Amino acid sequence: MSESDRECAFRVICRKYKPHILMVLVQIALTFLYFLVEASFDNGMNPHVFVTYRHALGAILVFPFAYVLERNVRPKLTMVMLVKLFLISLLGVSLTLNMYFASLKYTSPSFVTSMVNTVSSLTFIIAVALRLEAVDVKNPRGVAKVFGTLLSLGGALTMTLYKGHAIQRLKGTPIHMRGHSVHNHWMKGSILTVVSCITWSFWYITQAILVKKYPAQLSLTAWVNFMGAAQSAVFTAVVQHKPRTWSIKSSLELCCILYAGVICCCLVILVQLWTVEQKGPVFVSMFNPLGTILVAIFAYFIFGEQLHVGSVVGGVLVMVGLYLLLWGKESDGNYKSRGQSSSTQKNEEKESTTHKGLNSPDQHEP
Repeated sequence: MSESDRECAFRVICRKYKPHILMVLVQIALTFLYFLVEASFDNGMNPHVFVTYRHALGAILVFPFAYVLERNVRPKLTMVMLVKLFLISLLGVSLTLNMYFASLKYTSPSFVTSMVNTVSSLTFIIAVALRLEAVDVKNPRGVAKVFGTLLSLGGALTMTLYKGHAIQRLKGTPIHMRGHSVHNHWMKGSILTVVSCITWSFWYITQAILVKKYPAQLSLTAWVNFMGAAQSAVFTAVVQHKPRTWSIKSSLELCCILYAGVICCCLVILVQLWTVEQKGPVFVSMFNPLGTILVAIFAYFIFGEQLHVGSVVGGVLVMVGLYLLLWGKESDGNYKSRGQSSSTQKNEEKESTTHKGLNSPDQHEP
């Protein structure tokens, strides 16, 4: 095979697996964020200040692209829409992320990323309760949805309520990022993580409803970042009365804020939006367990973090349950595709029949 043929084959493979490669890069980027955030919190950065700065920077960076690229498709901003944007920002940023990153201060990246995998199961339960999701228990995929949801939630409860024996640390790990005092509040951090996952699930439900009425995704991202930052700033000002809380004390904290704002609030969101458009939301969510595995590997082998049996067992249950749920959900997408294709085909046949009837020589004009 010649050099040009190899290059052509390589381009074809990259084009075919571009969504897969991008989602792996997204999970790697998010993995580094967890450890940057953990190190910054150990250095004294306030979690609520971090959330405020992160989304303020994200809003500033996304706004120009949203303004230019979506000026013709952005719907008119009414008072009702403004209230909806305020509520979705409150649910998706102010409540969820403030609790989520606060829980990271009291637990560990491995625990937090494992718990995030339960968001899909919780979203499924809420959607069923609101009759936004159908479950056919006579279908194997329908049974997989139910069993996967229960298994995932069982794993989450295992990680929350059962810590278990500590797995021996590796000696001579290159980096040590935290002390042990924060683990005295493990239960507090676990509760914060669980509640943040519940609000995160509600946010997905409200987001799915709102995006139909506000289809400009970049503009919606800019609004959520802006309002979320403003709400988080007000909350931080109420709970933290010391002005020095807002100061950035080290280059590590500055790097963490810049990384989160530029990479996670801008590039990651854009990549996920593109991948959802190309492959659908199920494809994107299937890569979340990869982030859990990457964090666990980095935490144990590089940063010398202590793992517990409860976290490992619970994490495995969560990932198995998640993939069962996703396998069951895959039939929904196929069914919708077939339904849309069938509907389109019927409409085309109907239009064709009508067209033929109108042009038939037996037809007379009135």
